[in-house]
Amino acid sequence: MVERQALQAERVVMSSMSRSHSMARGGVTFAGVLLILIGVFQFFNGIGAIAHDDIYVGVPNYVLKLDTTAWGWIHLFVGLGVAVTGYFLLAGAIWARGVGIGLAALSAFTNFFFLPYYPLWALLLVALDAWVIWALATAPVDAGRTDPAQGA
Repeated sequence: MVERQALQAERVVMSSMSRSHSMARGGVTFAGVLLILIGVFQFFNGIGAIAHDDIYVGVPNYVLKLDTTAWGWIHLFVGLGVAVTGYFLLAGAIWARGVGIGLAALSAFTNFFFLPYYPLWALLLVALDAWVIWALATAPVDAGRTDPAQGA
């Protein structure tokens, strides 16, 4: 009788662990998809700023006053890096979690400093970047991998 109760308790613990592990895997997968989307959004944001300098209104007396073409190049390169990292995160590369956290933080900073030029869009991307950082930082190490034997 005691063994049966212990076995049932172990099954409950294993069931809750597998449920939380699958939720963490889903969070990492969603973070990878969001990284790709954020990267694509930033890439096209950069293309727009490079191609048409007058798309974004310049802000006078702004501390980080850069030409919109310069902001375009910044968004273009950050967007490429973020999207590629999102792809490798979905592919299961372990290094992509740390790089994803770093690039999501860089993306959040660039969008924060871009607030005067395009406020609502930049604020939305900062919020998505913060969620990606949280999801990648709190998931178990093997949550993003589909095969435990798979390396980097």
